[in-house]
Amino acid sequence: MQGLEFSLSFFSSPPLAWKSEMTNTRGRGKSLRYSVLGKKPAAGSGAEQPRTGPSNSEGASKVSLLKKVPALKDGDFTLAECTAILLYLSRKYKTPDHWYPSDIQKRAQVDEYLSWHHANIRANAPKTMWIKVLIPLFTGQPLPSEKLQEVMEGLSTSLKQFEERFLQDKAFIIGSEISLADLVAIVELMQPVGVGCDIFEDRPRLMEWRRRVEDAVGKELFFQAHEMILNIKELSNIQIDPQLKEHLAPMLMKMLK
Repeated sequence: MQGLEFSLSFFSSPPLAWKSEMTNTRGRGKSLRYSVLGKKPAAGSGAEQPRTGPSNSEGASKVSLLKKVPALKDGDFTLAECTAILLYLSRKYKTPDHWYPSDIQKRAQVDEYLSWHHANIRANAPKTMWIKVLIPLFTGQPLPSEKLQEVMEGLSTSLKQFEERFLQDKAFIIGSEISLADLVAIVELMQPVGVGCDIFEDRPRLMEWRRRVEDAVGKELFFQAHEMILNIKELSNIQIDPQLKEHLAPMLMKMLK
């Protein structure tokens, strides 16, 4: 049996199901990942072999021609981009219908959110982490407070649209049940929280949605999955290899332009 190989990196932003594997060093990630989607690997199958490391590493480039993470290798088939990987696995393993509904209109709603997400929530939320922790860590210089304010203003606009257009008065993005859209959204929105920007405060509708996502996923799994994000400030105390700093600093600064 040919297994699945995942290439993961701290500098990627995979959805919740894959984040749990990345933050768990005692081998529990496989069952955690599958429990999110309602599937568990066969005992002793050894099907999933995670890889971690910088996205330009030799291992990652063998899995993804784009040299991007996360990436997936399923036998001779390779796939990049976290959303594409999520959809592929949900179809292959026939996960419970609510994750990516068979109903054509509900599925279209998931697709609609995923299309909107990249240019809005994802375009703003992760930048808080880069500005407050990662860029100062790799460049040795803090960024002006105006830069964070600019990003938070953009994020506030996106959150308003998220609540009014997608969440509305529903329990989850597409209705009464959680879907992949909610997973993709929550993993981005927890990143500002990890650096002290609590975007859920003073947004009761958003806070209630987050609590429902936690309950649907399971609180233990939810916080294991976000462990790295919620403790991201601890990275400020680590020593970074000078060559890695030199390589990544220009790339990180470019992300904020």
